[in-house]
Amino acid sequence: MTIEGAIGVALVDYTSGLTLGVLGGGPTMDMNIAAAGNTDVIRAKVRTLGMLGLQDGIEDILITLDSQYHLIRLLQNKRNGESFFLYLSLRKDRANLGLARHQLRRIEAELDV
Repeated sequence: MTIEGAIGVALVDYTSGLTLGVLGGGPTMDMNIAAAGNTDVIRAKVRTLGMLGLQDGIEDILITLDSQYHLIRLLQNKRNGESFFLYLSLRKDRANLGLARHQLRRIEAELDV
């Protein structure tokens, strides 16, 4: 939540759709609902990559709204194969998208799930 323009953030297991932790959000931004919906976005993209036969992994996904950025950063747990993502919602008028992506990469490096 220290990322400039942050509205909310969630850590999500995208195999089950379970939200593991949430900060921020509010009455107009239910982070649990948003995280569950974005689980479907990730599943669709992973499925599409498979159908295309691409071996590339997904680093992040950006969804741009009129007033917000939604940034989804995939995390792969190498120990047991579980798949998680960080979901960050940002106010477009206050956020620096490049810096936010950089900060999410740093958070990923420090995160032990």
